[in-house]
Amino acid sequence: MFIADLHIHSKYSRACSKNLDLPNINAWCQLKGIDLVSTGDFTYPAWFKTLNNEFEETATGIYSLKKEYLDNHHVHIPESCKRPVRFILSTEISLIYKKNDKVRKVHHVILAPNLETIAKINIELDKRGNIRSDGRPILGLDSKELLKILISISPDIQLIPAHVWTPHFAIFGSVSGFDSVEECFDELSGHICALETGLSSDPPMNWRLSKNDKYVLVSNSDAHSPQKLGREATVFDCDMTYPAILNALRKDHNKVAGTIEFYPEEGKYHADGIRSENLCLTPEETKKNKFVSPKTGKKITVGVLHRVSDLADRPSGVKPKTARGVWYIIPLTEIISEILKVGEASKKVNEMYFGLLEKIGPEFYILKDAPIASIKEVNHILGEAVQRMREGKTIVKPGYDGEYGIIKLFRDDELASKEQLTFDI
Repeated sequence: MFIADLHIHSKYSRACSKNLDLPNINAWCQLKGIDLVSTGDFTYPAWFKTLNNEFEETATGIYSLKKEYLDNHHVHIPESCKRPVRFILSTEISLIYKKNDKVRKVHHVILAPNLETIAKINIELDKRGNIRSDGRPILGLDSKELLKILISISPDIQLIPAHVWTPHFAIFGSVSGFDSVEECFDELSGHICALETGLSSDPPMNWRLSKNDKYVLVSNSDAHSPQKLGREATVFDCDMTYPAILNALRKDHNKVAGTIEFYPEEGKYHADGIRSENLCLTPEETKKNKFVSPKTGKKITVGVLHRVSDLADRPSGVKPKTARGVWYIIPLTEIISEILKVGEASKKVNEMYFGLLEKIGPEFYILKDAPIASIKEVNHILGEAVQRMREGKTIVKPGYDGEYGIIKLFRDDELASKEQLTFDI
């Protein structure tokens, strides 16, 4: 099995870290325990040139950095984390267009089999919009038209609707989306084989729609900085080649072992609300208030939970036969931050993070696979935190209207009573 993050960005995308270059991505994938990662942004000319210069193909459709580009002087990689990292060619496209008398804003992930195919994609998209202004281009194309172009270039290109429930930029989004895959892609909907859950939804939420059982669910980070790589990921049980991954997505869904998930409440569009008013609502409360703020009359942003409920034909808790595995995680830096009671970006958290990786192994191993007893041997409080996380024993404040939610593992009074248990490494 291998862990893949099929949707990230580069330093050329708006609001993304300038550290998102290939050596840094390669380094942070080792720290996280990611085996296969997206290139992101392959339509952007400067990034595409970088891919051509710094990559070598190591398996069919799978690439790695050439030796001369592997060195990274900014990130220390503990011996316990060192591993080969492979890249798959993918990008995100933003589409804004009108269909059925409604403005649609939809994001899609595109997987490509090789650099030669990307060159053809870029030529065609360059004819139809500006692919030079941002790493994630915004095009005035209909989703179906984009898919038609991709199919004409190569049958091995795969389009996956991105973060499918996000209100503003997703196929099922409450603000500008559709009610079904078929409504979006019409007669070409048969070419869609997978849906990306996004940070604000998880597989059990998606399982409530029986019409989507035929699609395999994937999860990815949509990372805007190296540290956010692997916030979500997909676990494959197949050879690490492009044809094998494509077969897993299109035909043999058993080769997708499952997804590694954010707790969806932490996603910034999970619940309904208005961020500027600190107003967070359940779907029932939104309906009771007729979709506007009870204070100001401003329109409420309908979140993912509400939208799923509107389109669902199953109650919560139903698990279809097509369901794959689900592993919930809280990023390790967030857990450390909670325990130490300091900001996630603080020096203390950073030092503790690398100390734990040095002693135990990559982040995914700590969060997902390491025996709790072995974690407790290194640090008892961390072991207890990871155990609670794996068991779903969380304290939740859901995200809404662009505001990330908060997931905690301890009550404040609990941590106060545990202060005698030091968090030294």
